[in-house]
Amino acid sequence: MTDTVAILLGTKKGAFILDGDGRRNEWSVRGPFCETWPINHVIGDAATGTIYAGGGNEWFGPAVWKSTDLGATWTHSSAGLAYAAGETPIKAVWSLAVGTDCLYAGVEPAGLFRSVDDGVTWTHVSGLREHPSRAGWVPGGGGLILHSIVPHPSDPAKLWIAISTAGAYFTADGGTTWVPRNRGTRADYLPEGQRYPEFGQCVHSLVMAPSGGKSVPDGGETLYQQNHCGMYRSRDGGVQWESIEAGLPSSFGFPVAVHPRDPATVFLVPLNGDIKGRYMPDAKTAVYRTRDGGDTWTAQREGLPQQNAFFGVLRQALATDTQSPAGVYFGTSTGQLYASTDEGDRWSCITDTLPPIYSVETLAISV
Repeated sequence: MTDTVAILLGTKKGAFILDGDGRRNEWSVRGPFCETWPINHVIGDAATGTIYAGGGNEWFGPAVWKSTDLGATWTHSSAGLAYAAGETPIKAVWSLAVGTDCLYAGVEPAGLFRSVDDGVTWTHVSGLREHPSRAGWVPGGGGLILHSIVPHPSDPAKLWIAISTAGAYFTADGGTTWVPRNRGTRADYLPEGQRYPEFGQCVHSLVMAPSGGKSVPDGGETLYQQNHCGMYRSRDGGVQWESIEAGLPSSFGFPVAVHPRDPATVFLVPLNGDIKGRYMPDAKTAVYRTRDGGDTWTAQREGLPQQNAFFGVLRQALATDTQSPAGVYFGTSTGQLYASTDEGDRWSCITDTLPPIYSVETLAISV
């Protein structure tokens, strides 16, 4: 039996799948799938091999697509993906996550839905939008979106989410009640003296370190977040955050990805700033890597464009695989997909003719 990797892409014009050989040296592209809907996030369930794709817009409405045969055929459902009558209609699904006992979907306007039948029907996790802070949630540049969903790896009652622009929230009771977890993250766009609010921060990406991460008394894990205003680490499940942006070329960027086994190895792609064009600093591409949890960073550039790199990398467009050494992949706003099979030391462009890439995830396959 041979292990291979599939790269799952969400793009402006549907979902795509790249199939790799056993050495991850050769790739073939399949797609577009999902009838070329705008697809914001594509994920794979490692336990079953099922692929899910979430997307839509004001014209199509929201839906989650599903394939149980590695992309050969697809079905989709929006059953239950709706708020109560009189509320702003849901525009699209923005994020997906496989929990220990269900499937989650984050939507715009920000809210969370749960499916216990593999995406056929959906139920609103209403406790989040019932939080007293909801009246103060405001849209970020991409809208009011729930873009990050982080299930606890073993406790189905615990879950972290992030909303742009509302911040990070945590539930310990399956979504009935929620608490903001933003202490230590700043909001530079607020007036002086108000830049560390309880909520209202613009989180861009929120991820959890693998199970080797430092456990804390409440059962949480080490978390990392790329914020509109800095890069942060929490060693207590988000109760307190600390800045780890020293050594980076910018405090601004969108995606962050963790190593599949080493909780201290993290990858991110800084951009040049929120009002400076949002492209590669000095138009030179680099993926920044830390081996010590963010205390120090190094720029990995070999094989990446070092001039005229005026593209961006969006919040869900950076991922790792589970191979050894780990592969790292990122997609650009201009349709290029870059890959490293040695944890970021060297890079190659494996396709450059796709639509703008919204998300990158991986799925291990045994054939």
